[in-house]
Amino acid sequence: MIGATPAQTEPHFIGWGTGAGAGAAASTDLSTPAPEARANGTSTQATVTVTNDTHQVVGTITATAGRTITNVGIFDAAGSGSPPSGGVLYAIFDGLSQALNSGDSIQFTARVTFS
Repeated sequence: MIGATPAQTEPHFIGWGTGAGAGAAASTDLSTPAPEARANGTSTQATVTVTNDTHQVVGTITATAGRTITNVGIFDAAGSGSPPSGGVLYAIFDGLSQALNSGDSIQFTARVTFS
């Protein structure tokens, strides 16, 4: 993720969705993206096994209305949909969806370890 070759935009935008079911392998967006803007997360490098083998993103999204969050993704652009960007990491809250009221927020920490 960090380096000049090949050129790669750093994935640090966090979005959430309200749809049911898993996205397809070719999907570039969430399952029913919620209307809140993707959060500009803070990214760091961490070490799990080898120095700097993990890309970590922390970001918070606040609900603008009541909704149930069922999935989250990390993206390389602030926009939504396909295009402008594809997701790098996608997680489904299988059986653990979170009901939110307007003004509630979730802080996500996503870690991708390369080995």
